[in-house]
Amino acid sequence: MNYDADLPGRVERELARFRREAGEQIRADEPRFAAGVEALTEFVLRGGKRLRPTFAWWAWRGAGGEESDRDGVLQVVSSLELVQACALIHDDLIDSSDSRRGHPTVHVAFAERHATQGWLGASPAFGLAAAVLIGDLALAWADDMFSTAPLSPATLAAARPVWRAMRTEVLAGQFLDVGTQATGDASPEAALRVSRLKTAAYTVERPLHLGAALAGAGPERIEPLREFGRDLGIAFQLRDDLLGVFGDPSVTGKPAGDDLREGKRTLLVALGLQQADAAQAAVIEKAIGNPALSDSEVDAVRAVLTEAGAVAAVERRITELTGTGLAALGRAGLAEPAATRLAELAAKATQRTY
Repeated sequence: MNYDADLPGRVERELARFRREAGEQIRADEPRFAAGVEALTEFVLRGGKRLRPTFAWWAWRGAGGEESDRDGVLQVVSSLELVQACALIHDDLIDSSDSRRGHPTVHVAFAERHATQGWLGASPAFGLAAAVLIGDLALAWADDMFSTAPLSPATLAAARPVWRAMRTEVLAGQFLDVGTQATGDASPEAALRVSRLKTAAYTVERPLHLGAALAGAGPERIEPLREFGRDLGIAFQLRDDLLGVFGDPSVTGKPAGDDLREGKRTLLVALGLQQADAAQAAVIEKAIGNPALSDSEVDAVRAVLTEAGAVAAVERRITELTGTGLAALGRAGLAEPAATRLAELAAKATQRTY
């Protein structure tokens, strides 16, 4: 299909088209809401890996999707980027993050706008409210984009249970994430539960499931695809955990050590605490959840995590999960070039530096 060669570009153009149509009426009725629409547009179109639509597209292609459905499928898979926007905007707010992709986060940008304009009330509270509402708008538009895709009622009906499950799972994952931070649960099991729901399900597993469902695939193909997605999605999150501590801010777009400052109980941290001696564990525990953590203190935690073997253990887990995931992909029996493209995506997702 001629969409294959430039799928990320197609997704971005589809998002821009939908944004124009979805935002036209509200902008005309209430021009003051234009700032919210523009903020969401910039957030969605500013960048991103477009992994979710790409996984869904290649699952659809590999499961025998009909070319006559390609425009409708493109609209459905593009809507995943709006679910992602909702999750990231709210996640940045929950984590009190200052930057995303090298730009101020939505709540920070609107707090700054409030302060600059000299409006009434507290600027941080205004930024918080704006981010909640703009994230909600992203999720509402995602539903609209999915449900209005030019596909047969039967095709949309086959995909709708997957869509609903994915929305619930990502919110459940967010809830588990804040819960583990609040309770201080530093067990590897808790970290993996969060990774499974918060990232793996809606980043890889459910997009693959969605694409296969749109193609009318049966359980003999969907189950190994979901297994591939679960393993790969967790490996993706483990790579993200490593980048959250060791990544280059000029590449990742986020300050190094932010996961530590936010108190995230990742598998990297859990294994570090489990494998460290008492003195090393004290360095990690002192850093977790400290918003004023300095760069030198981040360096100290990096050294401990490396010396205690936590970094090597996470790398081994990424390698193992990638291997079991690729084995499951082979059992799915997808047509080419989808099988090769998904294997390439697996390497890209787990070996990335951003």
